[in-house]
Amino acid sequence: MARRVAVVFGGTGFIGAHVVQRLARRDYVVRVVTRAPEAARTLMTQGMVGQIVPVTAGAMDAAALHRAVEGAEVVVNLIGILSERRAGDFARLHGTLPGRIAGAAAAAGVTHLVQVSAIGADPSSPSLYARSKAEGEAAVLAAFPRATILRPSVVFGPEDSFFNRFAGLARILPVLPLVGGNTRFQPVYVGDVADAVMATIDQPAAAGRTYELAGPRAATFRSLLQDMLHLIGRRRPIVEMPVGLASFQAKLTSWLPNPPLTEDQILLLKHDNVPSGTLPGLAELGITPTSMEAILPSYLTRFREGGGRRAVIPG
Repeated sequence: MARRVAVVFGGTGFIGAHVVQRLARRDYVVRVVTRAPEAARTLMTQGMVGQIVPVTAGAMDAAALHRAVEGAEVVVNLIGILSERRAGDFARLHGTLPGRIAGAAAAAGVTHLVQVSAIGADPSSPSLYARSKAEGEAAVLAAFPRATILRPSVVFGPEDSFFNRFAGLARILPVLPLVGGNTRFQPVYVGDVADAVMATIDQPAAAGRTYELAGPRAATFRSLLQDMLHLIGRRRPIVEMPVGLASFQAKLTSWLPNPPLTEDQILLLKHDNVPSGTLPGLAELGITPTSMEAILPSYLTRFREGGGRRAVIPG
């Protein structure tokens, strides 16, 4: 009897590793589509020998995309970037590529397609990131109307680029600068996002629907940083940067491979990153959201003085 096949685009990323692990536990043969197969080596230990298979495919290679999804039952697209390395990356990777993946999945007779987007996806947004996410959703549904769209808020977990980033800055800087301190987020645990992917495969009613994924608590950007500082036992003033100064800094650092802040991110920070309240969420997928308090201590302790090896009483 042939084993079921699942294909994960972006499987070597933060969310991808958790999705690959869950698919392997369900006994799927998992193809991890990547331009750098060596990046998938660490994933291979999550399954039996030969169960997790790296597949090389360029983002715009139509023939390679069709080969990658051939014979698959499930396709999950997690490909996403936070900033552009060159102009047009958002449109190419968030806008065009999802539609091509969806087209290949439809042609291959794939049963389940899951597109992971983002809360705030909006075709009329001034942010290129948010617009491109909305364009990708539309392209997916045009090619594969039964696809499920998942829109997570900021995702947290041991390998996240949110709490880890600011905790690292707090370890080396005398103050923590931020923009949009009153912007509200509702961070969602990476394990819950991965569970949501699996739940959409199990629930026929999820086909063609869009879900907003968020944790149990909304909080301002400033209060999230305050909670993080309390947890790691470090006293740091949180300084709100004027938007003009932040934009100037973003221009100066735009050439970096991973700039600390971009002009597009400043636009995003003008709007809350919380569920709209008009779409289903984790509850409708049968998932109880995990609190930040239950998870953050497990990986932020290392940012305490002494690397967490001795107790520090926060002020």
